[in-house]
Amino acid sequence: MRSFPCFVVVAALQLATFADQCPVSAQQPAVDAQVQAAENAVRVLEGAAWKDLFNGTDLTGWVGDVKGYKAENGVLVCNKGGKNLYTEQQYSDFAMQFEFRLEESGNNGIGIRVPMNGHPSQDGMEIQILDHDGKLYNGEALMANGEKKRLSWLKPWQYHGSVYGLVPARTGYLKPVGEWNTQTIIAIEDHIMVILNGAVIVDAFIEELPPLDGSAHPGRKNRSGHLVLAGHDDRVEFRNLRLADYATAPTKPASTALNSPPAGFAAIFNGSDLAGWKGLAHENANERRKLNGAALQEAQGKADEVMRSHWSVAEGILTYDGKGQSLCTDRNYGDFELYVDWKIPAGADSGIYLRGTPQIQIWDPWDPRNKPGAGDPANALEWVAQYGNGRNLGSGGLWNNRRWRNAPTQLADRKPGEWNTFLIRMVGDKVSIWLNDKQVVDRVRLENYWDKAGLEPLPRADQIELQHHGSELYFRNLYVRELPW
Repeated sequence: MRSFPCFVVVAALQLATFADQCPVSAQQPAVDAQVQAAENAVRVLEGAAWKDLFNGTDLTGWVGDVKGYKAENGVLVCNKGGKNLYTEQQYSDFAMQFEFRLEESGNNGIGIRVPMNGHPSQDGMEIQILDHDGKLYNGEALMANGEKKRLSWLKPWQYHGSVYGLVPARTGYLKPVGEWNTQTIIAIEDHIMVILNGAVIVDAFIEELPPLDGSAHPGRKNRSGHLVLAGHDDRVEFRNLRLADYATAPTKPASTALNSPPAGFAAIFNGSDLAGWKGLAHENANERRKLNGAALQEAQGKADEVMRSHWSVAEGILTYDGKGQSLCTDRNYGDFELYVDWKIPAGADSGIYLRGTPQIQIWDPWDPRNKPGAGDPANALEWVAQYGNGRNLGSGGLWNNRRWRNAPTQLADRKPGEWNTFLIRMVGDKVSIWLNDKQVVDRVRLENYWDKAGLEPLPRADQIELQHHGSELYFRNLYVRELPW
């Protein structure tokens, strides 16, 4: 979105005021740190199913200001005077990758989750495409000692890559005018990440941030909408526009074959042995993460020995005899979707730890230990006091939450001895859960159980655990789709 400056000579005091507002390349962090921050997203996106948004020859798939744009030698060009060009299709969660080239002071934007004919930065969110070093946005200030200093007229949330009005981008990674840049925009639920030329310049959870420009920005709450090339009257060139769709998976896998993952998912249990799994080296994840070297090796060795004694595979089913410890993935996961089938005997108790943190509850709602004849509790504190354990409410709740909701929204369990299916989606610290095709948790925060003070956030990645709780357990069809993070 364009900001039109008036060039003036300012005094040293005025320069200091603007300098506080405007990031400059000299203030950027070490490049290596931001490149390293992009590694997880880059790794996940290497296996993404990409589709082209621009065919290189015409504007098929795009609507809006089709006269303001043209296809030119495989390049999508916003002409002088070009305005908003919308994708015909709407998208919710996705990664968008493209290259762009700017002219001096060139200005455009990428609108995401925008309604048709809506304003990109207000009715959706706009990622700035801008030569923020251009003459139109910068001048010189004359200091009291006679020296001249560069002065930017832009607000921090107007620089290239920023989510306009909401999140300032890191600067110093934009290539000079006339060179091609590569950019990736990741929008999954309220997590927005922008990677420019291999470095993370935005990484934010939008719901947690107040607007910075005084506008309401109602579009930041949209769950889906169109992509928009938001022209601002300047020639800006785009090429190699493509998208990977990360909309929530269907609640049932496409394939019903045992241990055969649906498209886009990978099996984390092979149906034959315990490859890819390990024992629980320490029940407390905070203490486990402190282990290293010989201490970690010793603890893990003992845990693996216990694992092999009590977890086994029979006829494609992961089986637990009820006498050992929890089973853990041998690698860590950040944001992901997880399918898992589970079965328990009558009266059993288990759960699934996410990032080493308890837990998505699994138990028998018809256990006779439930208090008979009581109505539905009004809130979490009431049902804890009334039932002691909340079994009657069913599986799928975030049992150890105390500040945020811990109960499922409905009873969706099948009877003990029957197979149940979870679809678990985790983005940041928010979890959504479907049990047997019914949503029982809708984007509820999972609290860090191991931090009793409530000050530490969840780790950004850690192991998934199948919880031992003294009962026989059965699992199958464990599939993961990693989300870029």
